[in-house]
Amino acid sequence: MNSETAGQRRRVKVEIEATVEIVDRDAAVRAAVEVLDQYQFDDADRAVNQDEIRADLAEAVNWLVDPHGILPETEGVSITATDTSTQEIDADGQPVDTAPDFATLFPVCRCGKESCTSCAGFQLTPRTAAVLHAAAQVLADGAYDDVDAHGDEPIDGSGWMLLDRLPRLTWGQDAVWRRQMARAFDDLAADLAAGAYPRPTCPGEEMALHLVLADAPDLADADAPGRSPELEQLSAHPDDFDWERASETLLQDLDVVSLFDAEVDGIQDPGSDLNRVRGIGDYRPAAWFRTFPNTPARDGRRPFRR
Repeated sequence: MNSETAGQRRRVKVEIEATVEIVDRDAAVRAAVEVLDQYQFDDADRAVNQDEIRADLAEAVNWLVDPHGILPETEGVSITATDTSTQEIDADGQPVDTAPDFATLFPVCRCGKESCTSCAGFQLTPRTAAVLHAAAQVLADGAYDDVDAHGDEPIDGSGWMLLDRLPRLTWGQDAVWRRQMARAFDDLAADLAAGAYPRPTCPGEEMALHLVLADAPDLADADAPGRSPELEQLSAHPDDFDWERASETLLQDLDVVSLFDAEVDGIQDPGSDLNRVRGIGDYRPAAWFRTFPNTPARDGRRPFRR
C-alpha cells in the first residue's frame, strides 16, 4: 500500500513571489468586489471589506489572488494551509512609502525675528503635525475596534477603547453612527496628510479634534510607547508641541466641551433656552455629521478605512 498514514505524511512549503501590474484600476477594484460578493458576510462586514478594497489597491489584489489555484487537482497532494500578503511597489520594486512627508507639507520659518508674522504667529510644525496625525489614527482605530467588538450595544461599563470617552448623550448610538465617528478622526488625519490644518467640518469632527489635541501630548512624550520613530527624523523647532496655541488656532470654540457638563444637560438641543443664549447650534447626535453652514462639505463618497 503506497498511501502514507497521517503520521508519515510529509509537507512541502511552496513560496511564490509575483509582481502584478495594474493596467485598469477601476476594473481591478470591480473584479475584487465581485470576488468578495461570492462570500457570506453580514451587511456591515461586507461594507467594511468593500471600503477597504476601494481604498487600497493592494487589498483589491489580495482578494483576486487564489492561493489554492497554484496546484492543479492532482491525486496524492492537497493544500492544507495558505497565507497571502500584498503590498504596492514602485517601478524599482521598492515598497511604496505612504507616510506623509510632514517636513515638506508644513514648511516653517526659523528666522525668529520679531517683525516676522510667521514666527510671531502660530506655525503648525512638521513634528506637531506628525503627532496630531498619529493621534488621529490611533483614536480612529480605537473607534473602529469598538464597532467591531460591540456593534450597536449601548455603552455600559468597561471594555471600550474610545467611544466611552464621548459625551453620554452619544452612548446609545448605533454602529453606523459610530463608524462615522471613527471616520471623523480619519478625515482629520487626511487633512494633515494633505498638508492642511485639520479644520472640523461638523460637530463630530469638532469632538474628534478635541480628543486628538487631548491625546497628542502623551504621544509627543519621548518615552511614549506609541511614539512614531519617524518623529526623530524631523527637525525640531521652537514652536513644536505648543498644544495650547494649537487648540486656540484649530478649534473655533469650546462649544463641544459643554456636552460633557451634566449641569447644562440639554444644551445640545437648539430648542433649549441655554443653547439659544450661547448660540451653539445643533449638537444632538443626529446632527453630528452634518456639515457646518460656513464650512465646505467633504466628499460624501469617501470610503471608511475599516
